[in-house]
Amino acid sequence: MAPFLAYEDKGAGMPLVLIHGHPFDRTMWAPQVAAFAGSHRVIVPDLRGYGASPVTRGIVPLSTFAEDIAQLLDTLGIDRFVLGGLSMGGQIAMECYRLFGERIRGLVLADTFPAAETPDGRRWRRDLADRLLREGMKGYADEVLYKMVAPDAHPDVAAHVHRMMTATDPEGAAAALRGRAERPDYRDLLTRVTVPSLVVVGRDDAYTPVSDAEAMHAALPQSTLAVVESAAHMPNLERPAEFNAALAEFLERIGD
Repeated sequence: MAPFLAYEDKGAGMPLVLIHGHPFDRTMWAPQVAAFAGSHRVIVPDLRGYGASPVTRGIVPLSTFAEDIAQLLDTLGIDRFVLGGLSMGGQIAMECYRLFGERIRGLVLADTFPAAETPDGRRWRRDLADRLLREGMKGYADEVLYKMVAPDAHPDVAAHVHRMMTATDPEGAAAALRGRAERPDYRDLLTRVTVPSLVVVGRDDAYTPVSDAEAMHAALPQSTLAVVESAAHMPNLERPAEFNAALAEFLERIGD
């Protein structure tokens, strides 16, 4: 059976699965694919509603995204793997651990947070979903670009991030926003994670500040915290050398 999700699958060795954030696609992981495909089997999917994957209208909860990841890995014959995600992708990674944690050898949580949405946050996400359906993605992308990346980010990085956002289907983005508004609280789950974990955050991230990363680091029993200087919400793209160094050290600790 053909996989539901579009994806890239490069390299050989211990599988490393990376989940992109909102409203991006798998190309946000290009520096990590290039860096780690020589030592690992790196799988980067486009989530449902993003990139080249099919769009589902309405509401897509995090559990659906997680089940899509499991189905893709089943199709690829991958049983155990290291799983990472950034922002919404990190929350999907937490949901994956909740649903099939026995398959996960290590957990990478980048620029994300585990708490359930507040009532104000739920309203904001639903209103934003409605706005994207009315107006499309460009206005939103213009507004948030220099919160996604630091104002002094390399122009090519900023252009890549803006291009991913504007290419996203508004129906897919809206469905994810509505689903994310209803996400569960993962804070207790983190205290019960039994595998090594890496928490990464950009020093200047306004969406998920360093204090959120420090709280996750404190909750996770076997965690390492890496703060990437001169980066905002996407340190893997803004400062790939620093991000990759932290990830490489973590993967070496897990071993083959």
